[in-house]
Amino acid sequence: MRRLSVLAALAASVTACVTPPKTLYSWGNYEEVIYTNHASPGASDPRSQVTILEKDYQAARASNQRLPPGWHAHLGYLYYQLGKADQAQQEFVTEKTQFPESAVLMDRLLAKLAKP
Repeated sequence: MRRLSVLAALAASVTACVTPPKTLYSWGNYEEVIYTNHASPGASDPRSQVTILEKDYQAARASNQRLPPGWHAHLGYLYYQLGKADQAQQEFVTEKTQFPESAVLMDRLLAKLAKP
């Protein structure tokens, strides 16, 4: 009887290890994009990064998950690099709305976008 309970406990612990933990955010390829952008500047152009992040956005929406802090700010920066100031502004506002702690930085970026 004792051996059976030990085996049941062991089986339960192994099963628990198989289930991946649920994350708070949908990270997608964001970490890889950021790493490549900072570790090897110029290794991937802004257009390809935007394409990757837009696919991640669609996947996050499909699974009803939030995107991590900084995601919208980075996408806004990429849009800015591509000369799409309106889209950059929209992403900065979204970052500020979803993560109020980023308001000071986002306000500064939005003010720079408003200057001719």
